[in-house]
Amino acid sequence: MSPKKPDPTSRKPAATGKAATGKASPARKTPAASRNAATGQATGRATPGSAKTAGEAGASRTGASRTATGRATPGRTPTGRRGRAKARSGPGASDLLGLLILVVTGSLAACGWIRQQDAAPAGSGPGTGAAPGTAGGTVTIRFLDVGQGDAILIRSPEGKTALIDGGRSAERLSDQLEKYGVTRLDLMIASHADADHIAGLVPAAALKPRVFINNGLGGTTQTWERLVRALQGVDATFTKASNQTVNLGSVKLRVIAPPPGMPDDQNLNSVGLAVQFGEFRALLTGDSETEETEGWLAQERADLRGPFQVYKSIHHGASNGDNAAWLANVRPENVVISVGQNSYGHPTAQTLRLYRQTGARVYRTDRHGTVTFEGRADGTYTADTER
Repeated sequence: MSPKKPDPTSRKPAATGKAATGKASPARKTPAASRNAATGQATGRATPGSAKTAGEAGASRTGASRTATGRATPGRTPTGRRGRAKARSGPGASDLLGLLILVVTGSLAACGWIRQQDAAPAGSGPGTGAAPGTAGGTVTIRFLDVGQGDAILIRSPEGKTALIDGGRSAERLSDQLEKYGVTRLDLMIASHADADHIAGLVPAAALKPRVFINNGLGGTTQTWERLVRALQGVDATFTKASNQTVNLGSVKLRVIAPPPGMPDDQNLNSVGLAVQFGEFRALLTGDSETEETEGWLAQERADLRGPFQVYKSIHHGASNGDNAAWLANVRPENVVISVGQNSYGHPTAQTLRLYRQTGARVYRTDRHGTVTFEGRADGTYTADTER
């Protein structure tokens, strides 16, 4: 049965689809690295330290939850517009600090936890048999309700945990992590250094993430400085996004580096993340604006080619985020808008129209609270909302 089109004015999205049963389990300034001439990779470490496996204890669901089920179907992939890249300015002081961070990521790569590779070649996308995953278990992706900001928690079937962004409120993020019983982090990613994405990461650093990945552009705020000190205090390894793949248990996290030639702007250098568990796929791209998505489309990357069962709205539904060419390439089945009370007009009516035109179900954290997806390796999934 085809899914009903979402009504963005309603409190909950209408959702139907192919059933997949399953229960949602609740869950130093960084050395901005200089690029290696051959691979563009720069990685590093603040100080040596031990690494432990993350755990997300099961927690009871609160509030009335709404469940959607479904499965993505293949379709035609249009060619996106090619954007003209602007020249990047010369390296700053934070870039020079990247020279400190070469040794440890080599060790991580050697043990198979992080693997460096070029952009996925044509023919390695969905349906080719190249997608890893396990026959049992689910990957859990929670879009946490942290107000106006992004915070996404990912848990593998083996219990390994990654946090992507943390919202602008340290208190709200801490409450969410406690609510879902998160006691350890394996991986932390900041899509970029704006406050509505990193403030909550400061207290989350106490969960001792083994690796911290960012875009390589050091922030200039006191919030950024606090985050760097907190991560240094737990011996986290600082790594620059460079199209590496992280094995989060049986879940593959493909880190999408900003395309070359972006100006030194945080939004335009947002780090993307493609999540893959067998045939189940999700895509998160921070606050990327049109110039960055055009750059990615010009690369004709298989790892950004839909369909994706789950997709995070760019820049909280801003008018300079998602566009028709990009969405035609991504082909989302479900769109989650991480948004709270704001004076920016997010999400815009223009962006909501774009989502309606794709036929995707639309979820909003300001209306539905935390939105949770549980995906299986066969591509089926369930979606639950907090309210």
